[in-house]
Amino acid sequence: MEMIKTYECILTVTGEMLEAARAADWDRLVEREGRCRMLVEQLKATGDHVVLDDSARRRKTEIIRQVLSDDAAIRDLTQPWMARLQQLISSAGRERQLHAAYGLGPTG
Repeated sequence: MEMIKTYECILTVTGEMLEAARAADWDRLVEREGRCRMLVEQLKATGDHVVLDDSARRRKTEIIRQVLSDDAAIRDLTQPWMARLQQLISSAGRERQLHAAYGLGPTG
């Protein structure tokens, strides 16, 4: 069934995203996130009119649970990195403000 195949592709991609996050490979993570977004859009395009048998419904539920688990693990790995990045950006902004306020010229 096409819908289940799409869910399985999403599961594969979220697994790759988790691997990338564990390896701190942020470029790959972002690239795979884009692929995941495309697959989700495919699912949305099929709409809710697809009727699944019990087996397919169970498989869909299993996949969604694993995707949610992967997503939580990815967030656990990326949130500290994002916080550090935000701190660096904020610090650089304050440094530019100080340089501008005291006429110290532009920073690198």
